[in-house]
Parts: sequence; C-alpha cells; structure tokens
Amino acid sequence: MIDHMTVAVSDLSKSKLFYEKAFLPLGYRLAFGKENVFWAFDIGNGCLFEIQQAESPPPLTRIHVAFRARSKAEVDAFHHAALDAGARDNGGPGPRPEYAPDYYACFVLDPDGYNIEATINDQAVGT
Repeated sequence: MIDHMTVAVSDLSKSKLFYEKAFLPLGYRLAFGKENVFWAFDIGNGCLFEIQQAESPPPLTRIHVAFRARSKAEVDAFHHAALDAGARDNGGPGPRPEYAPDYYACFVLDPDGYNIEATINDQAVGT
C-alpha cells in the first residue's frame, strides 16, 4: 500500500488552495505542513497526499512515493533489494524521529532519480 506520495508544484500557495477546495467532496483534509515548504493532505486509511515547493532541498524530488511496510525487517529488505537492483542510496534504514516518534524508513533513488521510500510507523502499523 502507498503510505504517502509527494509531488513538486510550481506555486505551493496556489496548489494548497486548489487541493483544499478540490478535495472537499472526497472528504480529504489538510493534515499538516510547513509554510513555503510542503503540505500534507489526509486521504484516508492513514495515507497522505503531499505537495512541496518545487525548489525544496533533498531528500524530496519532483516525485516521492513511500510504500508502507509491515515491519522494520521489510524496510531493511526493501533497501537491500533496491540497492541490488541498481538504486542509489538516499538514506539507509533507521528511525526518523523528526517525522514521527516511531517512524522507521529508508530512501533510495530509482533509475530516474525519484525518491522511493519504504516506511513503517509503529504507532500506526505495529512492529
């Protein structure tokens, strides 16, 4: 399952207003974010759709997709398998307390340079 997806936008303020209005009929709501950097919308089932200002620094790229893992071991295995398949490391498996207290993830850059993540949030999914 996709945990969250991030797309780069040319005008963050304009896109935020657009998605706030467009998502109303679907019941999706703004969850959190940081002015001039990114905004995350809760799209249900613990999943997020995120927009970021196109000029934001790494680790985000123009497209960022995070896949939800069932365990830390799966996150570790994904990282290893992706590197074996030719990905470039963009952040090895480990805790990411800056995202959430129990967030564990890894990041790789696929052949096109897109930031692909595998993650587990122990509070939401379990270990």
